[in-house]
Amino acid sequence: MISFRAWHHCSVKTRVATVASAVMALVCVCATLLLLTAEPQPPLYGSAAVLAGLVGGSLLLIVATALGTYWMMSKILEPVRAISGRLAVIRPSNLSERVPLPSHDDEFKELAQNTNQTLERAQAAIQDQLQFASNTSHDLRNPLAAMRAEIEEALMRREETDWVATAGRLLESVERLQDLVASLLEISRLDAGVAGHHDLLNLAVLVDGELDHRQSKVRVVRRFSSGVMVYGERIGLTRLLHNLMDNAERHARSMVMVTVEHRGDAAVLEVYDDGSGVPREQREFVFERFARLQDARAKDAGGSGLGLPIARQIVEDHGGTLTIEDSPSGARFVARFPRPAAH
Repeated sequence: MISFRAWHHCSVKTRVATVASAVMALVCVCATLLLLTAEPQPPLYGSAAVLAGLVGGSLLLIVATALGTYWMMSKILEPVRAISGRLAVIRPSNLSERVPLPSHDDEFKELAQNTNQTLERAQAAIQDQLQFASNTSHDLRNPLAAMRAEIEEALMRREETDWVATAGRLLESVERLQDLVASLLEISRLDAGVAGHHDLLNLAVLVDGELDHRQSKVRVVRRFSSGVMVYGERIGLTRLLHNLMDNAERHARSMVMVTVEHRGDAAVLEVYDDGSGVPREQREFVFERFARLQDARAKDAGGSGLGLPIARQIVEDHGGTLTIEDSPSGARFVARFPRPAAH
């Protein structure tokens, strides 16, 4: 066990040189035995001097093989040492550093390129996390500052304060904080890849039941086809529907239309509102975290800009897509899921 552990902790070049030397020694021994046992045996091999020279030459050949193999492996592994040395000094604060690329187009260069790509992804992820933390702290400060100002003003004018009205305004800020915290928890869950149990669900029945329990501010038109089945997580699909409905009701003038049907190999959930719509050049921008169009800020200053990004991530975690597609007016959000047979 001790010798095995020692061998396991040897460097690659040491192990390769040892194996090459052992192979060469075995070849020399076999060659010597063949010569000594040859019939008829030449008189030359019966000489002790010749036998000693043969053994000595074999030993020199073995040593030369070991040294040559060790030197050759040292040269071959120089790119690996360079990559390892650079990785050892890279920290989260200097992820812009990259490992050197070997001059030869071989496996070591491919390793260096993949390492640099991994560092680029790590750098982008950390930058996204820093930006996310900055945006989150900003959105958390706003309702807290509003609550603090409201409380301080009420305490300064205790006799004149309408405490019921003040409590109502504070409750609005608390609800905004609750929604933001719930969105942050959902994003954390999705980013961590925490997936709930997926069942075979009737999408039309699920959507219909959720709309029955929802108090909408505008007229909701339902267009459902029967037998639209998906493999999905009930909680995630429910959150998806409510996020799309919240967005649609925020922008709708008088009506929101919800459609569930089959289209080709996809099960489709579509939410359409008759509002001002989303400009074509900003259809991807609205799915970025904390991104809000000017029209959305004007209609709802308390929004967080997390509803649509969460909705898209939920759909993608179900193997589908969420896009904004053309419509005569308003905005038409279309979520496509693979049908169970295709899935």
